[in-house]
Amino acid sequence: MNEIEQLIENNKAWSGKMKRREAGFFEKLAAQQSPRYLWIGCSDSRVPANEIIGLLPGELFVHRNVANIVYPADLNCLSVLEYAVHTLHVNHVIVCGHYGCGGVIAAMQRTSHGFADNWLNDIRDTYSHRWAEIQNLPADEERVDRLCELNVIKQVNSVTHTNVVQNAWAAKTSPSTAGSTGSRTASSRTSA
Repeated sequence: MNEIEQLIENNKAWSGKMKRREAGFFEKLAAQQSPRYLWIGCSDSRVPANEIIGLLPGELFVHRNVANIVYPADLNCLSVLEYAVHTLHVNHVIVCGHYGCGGVIAAMQRTSHGFADNWLNDIRDTYSHRWAEIQNLPADEERVDRLCELNVIKQVNSVTHTNVVQNAWAAKTSPSTAGSTGSRTASSRTSA
């Protein structure tokens, strides 16, 4: 069995387990896409969005990319934001980064990362503007973590300046916006 066939088998096993655990699970799930939250987070595979905040499938609308960046010209992100705000009527938009983010680390390096370099320019700009503050921190880990925090702040600001959110606010509708890099646990640097 190749890797893709194994994934398909894993899905079948998971589906069967969910049906045994809760009768009508998939029917309920199909009718339940009414999330209160849009989560804009990092693509990092160690950060399962709905699980780390204790929400079930259907309770969180998710958009992910490298380093949770919100560019005003990113049609994918803007389409997700517009659908979440205007169709799903989410109440909250959350930008969630995480400490030790590989995208942030790559942005801090003076080496080429190929096409990703274009994507990471926003973080590089923040790093450049806050160079003294970040370099005054005593350890590399603290410098990375501070840039992770500054990136989340900048991306929340980007969300608030989109036409989607500005128009929603002008119409006196949701959403609120928030950002988090969460807290560090003793065993993991990927806490959201």
